[in-house]
Amino acid sequence: MTTPGSNDPVALRLIDREFLIACAPEEREGLIEAAALLDRKMRELRANARAPSFERLAVLAAVSMTHELLALRKQQGGDGQQTAHRLAAMRQRLEFALENTDTLHRETVADLFPKA
Repeated sequence: MTTPGSNDPVALRLIDREFLIACAPEEREGLIEAAALLDRKMRELRANARAPSFERLAVLAAVSMTHELLALRKQQGGDGQQTAHRLAAMRQRLEFALENTDTLHRETVADLFPKA
């Protein structure tokens, strides 16, 4: 029986090795998915290398996946800046349109009720 917050070990296979890693029950599924992704990456690298050691494959996979993560973060950061610029431009156009609409509305009302 597990208590809330307890860390139970989960068995993960990378290439032909098994690792027991303690994790919270709510993190189990994500950890298994991460290990499966790492295993695929390591197998891909092993297929393209000449007799690499397990440790070398692990380091190459970690560097490759980290590079991909940083590229995605950079891309999302750039998209966020572009979105902020677009929103600022839209806000300026909206404010300009509202100012002009307000001016036109005042002129229209003034035309309806001319001063004597």
